[in-house]
Amino acid sequence: MDSLSQILDTIDGYIWGAPLLVLLLCIGIMLTVSLKFLQVSYLPKALKLVFTPHIDEKGKDGEITSFAALCTALASTIGTGNIVGVATAVHMGGPGALFWMFVAAFFGMATKYAECLLAVKYREKDAKGRFCGGPMYYIKNGLHSKSLAALFALFTIGAGCFGIGTYCQINSMVQANELMFGMSSVGSCAIITALVGLVTLGGLKSISAFSAKVIPVMAVFYIVGCLFIIIMKIDLLPNAIYQIVSSAFSFDACVGGATGVGILMALRFGVARGIFSNEAGLGSAPIAAATAKTKYAAEQGLVNMTGTFLDTIIVCMLTGLVIVLTDTWNIEGLNGAAITTKAFSDTLGESWGIYVINIGLLLFAFTTTIGWNYYAESSVVYLFGTKVIYAYRVIYIAIVASASFMTLDVVWILADIFNGLMAFPNLIALFFLRKHVYEETAIYFNHLRSTLSKRTLDKQAN
Repeated sequence: MDSLSQILDTIDGYIWGAPLLVLLLCIGIMLTVSLKFLQVSYLPKALKLVFTPHIDEKGKDGEITSFAALCTALASTIGTGNIVGVATAVHMGGPGALFWMFVAAFFGMATKYAECLLAVKYREKDAKGRFCGGPMYYIKNGLHSKSLAALFALFTIGAGCFGIGTYCQINSMVQANELMFGMSSVGSCAIITALVGLVTLGGLKSISAFSAKVIPVMAVFYIVGCLFIIIMKIDLLPNAIYQIVSSAFSFDACVGGATGVGILMALRFGVARGIFSNEAGLGSAPIAAATAKTKYAAEQGLVNMTGTFLDTIIVCMLTGLVIVLTDTWNIEGLNGAAITTKAFSDTLGESWGIYVINIGLLLFAFTTTIGWNYYAESSVVYLFGTKVIYAYRVIYIAIVASASFMTLDVVWILADIFNGLMAFPNLIALFFLRKHVYEETAIYFNHLRSTLSKRTLDKQAN
């Protein structure tokens, strides 16, 4: 297993090297500038779209509501990356990794907007009359490259079945059950497999309905826990923020007791773990966005853009602050969820800390598993058609059942590899289809302006 881990680590190093990190940031910066910092100026509008119920669905094509589509996307993004991924980033890259995670998320909001917009613009109906879309469709229909689209679909199946969608999540859930209830890995995996099967066999509507109910509750539960610790240590907050910013530009060979780091290590782990968490640029969220009931592609882009904001700029940053404030990131012998658990336990007490962090971990990981199941399933349908759906779901459940037997190091490296492979074809498509993004954005904003003008005239008439 050690030799396998070394081989995978070498591959991971090449994939998540400077070229991909630069590409991710450059695409995000390019879209941000071209869209005139839309993630700032239109964030209030985007949040209003998320939290305002869409009662009138007339004239809107799609399978599920915009909010349900966002929750399905958030089901896959708010996961172990928010707890384990952040802890790993800070442990390996130092507190400065949080700064680069924030930067990547800021520009990633524009990336998420663009890819979800394209997903709605180029979506299709499958053999059963259901809407489907995502990067494979806008690569095929927009770039007219079936081979690149098929490659993206294959990488998505790999990520969903063997990376971020299963092994990382199930491994974390098994550990959480062992810490809280002393449950064996076999027993834990059996229960998780049964629950995953119950939700995923119902398809998209079952997954979206479950996500829309669980996501808001679990996010609030975890955020309150983080805020409580931050308030308790509020006097240390200015120093923690200074440490995060200053170490982001440090060339020191070592920070505390952590692995040797410098600016490049902080940048690599901050961006990589941030992308692992919010998935901006990977092309996963557009698969769910394509099913939303919406009249304007840009509107759904705005809705899904908030996913990156909520996931990384809110939840991940809160986790990171807790870890830095409690100084658990550089304790020798701790890694992954153990770092975050230690941070909560030292502040809230051992029993409370363990339950808060691990209940959050269980919910986050479970929703990620079912969300990524849908992404992988959509890719399977794209490649092989709707006839294989039920066969795929059975295979996916079998993979979930075997996931707990993978080691932590191999699990995370494998997830990183598939994530990176997904990003390349998607980022290529975003670059070459950027003009379509600008055109759809202009159409939607002109609609907003005309609607506003009409309302103003109506008020004046009255």
